[in-house]
Amino acid sequence: MTPKQYSNVFEKAIPATSPHITILARHNNLDIARLGMTIPKKKVKLAVNRNRLKRCIRENFRLNTHRLPNVDIIVIAKHGINNLNNHELSHQLDKLWTKISSRCK
Repeated sequence: MTPKQYSNVFEKAIPATSPHITILARHNNLDIARLGMTIPKKKVKLAVNRNRLKRCIRENFRLNTHRLPNVDIIVIAKHGINNLNNHELSHQLDKLWTKISSRCK
């Protein structure tokens, strides 16, 4: 997603939150859901951990794309996300995809 598309999502976002992740979504004119991520250095210090989170989020998004409507999604990391293992992260994302899909219909 381009910076303009990010700002478009931030303008009129439909939120879904958990203690470690915030997801913002907005309808798009395409037939697919698209993903963007913001994982700041302030929240996750080491690049290896930021990359692990990005890989896990992308993989979970890929596995759940069929459940999502045509929306642009931004995943924002919060403090403490680095302490989650891959299974816990996947579980939280599954719950958030369900929330977003029900709110964006």
